[in-house]
Amino acid sequence: MKIIISPAKTMNVERDIHDIRSLPYFLDETKILMDEIRKLSFDESKALWKCNDKLAMLNFKRFSQMNLEENLTPAVFSYEGLQYKNMGPGVFSDAALEYIEKHLRILSGFYGVLRPFDGVTPYRLEMQAKLGVGEYRDLYEFWGRKIYEFIKRECREEFCGKDKCFTILNLASKEYSRAVEKYIGADCRFVTVDFGQLSGGKVRQKATFAKMARGDMVRFLAEGNITDIEGIKDYDGFGFRFSEEFSRGERMVFVRTD
Repeated sequence: MKIIISPAKTMNVERDIHDIRSLPYFLDETKILMDEIRKLSFDESKALWKCNDKLAMLNFKRFSQMNLEENLTPAVFSYEGLQYKNMGPGVFSDAALEYIEKHLRILSGFYGVLRPFDGVTPYRLEMQAKLGVGEYRDLYEFWGRKIYEFIKRECREEFCGKDKCFTILNLASKEYSRAVEKYIGADCRFVTVDFGQLSGGKVRQKATFAKMARGDMVRFLAEGNITDIEGIKDYDGFGFRFSEEFSRGERMVFVRTD
């Protein structure tokens, strides 16, 4: 089972916790994107990032000085935000860290897909950003099938090349899961988890709680060494409970009441 999650806009440069173990697999593609962004003016970059002047200047300088192979931070420790704070990888046991290294994959508009201990540098580039690259109109076209095929290949290697059905647990936002879901074939079980507030007989998703629960669920899976879909149903963080009533097919719904 592979678990996919979204990155976060906010990043740090903490390098004292753990060493990197590898460089991102699609580093050549990342270099292409870096060079493309470096061609943009400040105003063009700001429009691409959809941020204020202060953040735009920070990231404009980052890209102008960027080195993709030096002074790197393991990906899972580099991202901040609610999802990563509630995951809390900084206090994981060695066993939990090995679990996420094997099972967790972070989707990225800049790097494509990251293993937890891939070395990254701070950047800003959302998957839905309107960045055209050569013949590609946007990042979805630029990455194409690459991200999905990478995950599929990893699963095949774990199966020693055997043509077995594998599972992707989708904890990513729609913006990022879109880069994978459209390529899913019959040999992959793609299970999406939704977190919602139950009110008046209807389930409504609240972004803040969803981000918190996604990170907390990764922690739950890692600490419990859970490798099958059934085990996920026991998650009960933040008052969420698995709902048979609202779950349909490959969509697992966890609800909490007001």
